[in-house]
Amino acid sequence: MRFDLITLLPEAVAAFAALGVTGEALRSDKAQLAAWNPRDFERKARPDDKPYGGGAGMVLQAEPLAQAIDAARAASDVSRPVILLSPQGQPFDQAMAQQLAQGGGAILIAGRYEGIDQRVIDSHVDFEISAGDFVLSGGELPALMIMDAILRLVPGILGDENSARDESFVDARLEYPQYTRPESWRGRRVPPVLTSGNHREILHWRRVQAIGRTWERRPDLLDESAFDAHNRALLREYINEFLAGQSKDATSD
Repeated sequence: MRFDLITLLPEAVAAFAALGVTGEALRSDKAQLAAWNPRDFERKARPDDKPYGGGAGMVLQAEPLAQAIDAARAASDVSRPVILLSPQGQPFDQAMAQQLAQGGGAILIAGRYEGIDQRVIDSHVDFEISAGDFVLSGGELPALMIMDAILRLVPGILGDENSARDESFVDARLEYPQYTRPESWRGRRVPPVLTSGNHREILHWRRVQAIGRTWERRPDLLDESAFDAHNRALLREYINEFLAGQSKDATSD
């Protein structure tokens, strides 16, 4: 799997490439990463200019961006989508990460300033992705975030394949709570079921917690069409426990 990042800040890529899951994937040659600076494709080394029609800020020019994208395409025989990181794009989610993980990587464009010339979007970009409803100074951080989300889904990159399977947003659920030693910390104990050794009960508890957390924190993820009787029973169990806990807290007060 190969990623090419079109960026005015290639040094940001060098720092990221040495860290965590992505760094391990690159060191083990399970993934490749290259950065392309549009400045290298502009004789004046200035790839931006004032916007037509006036207004604040600068706009990245089409030609140096197009040449950088063409160079990234030519660097690999594998066909990959060209993705622009933009607040106007489709919101990135786990389903999109899973879809992109099935391919050979991506060419990611990290915008800067007031944006990029629309003509290069029309001619070279396959689709736009947004990291969320907020504005950043550039697309580098969202691009690196998306790369990390995709790479951890590629078989052989994570040390434990179950890690990716059990995490939040897989199957449109948030992840269940996690605990480790010590069993008691500042008066707070690990739920007894997790130390019981009963794997069936542990699995059931985790499913209840996952669907309950999703209902409590991200109800927008719960799809009614896929909400079968089993999931409804799990949610009822969580709600009953949730209400019982509130009642207990009120009594203790």
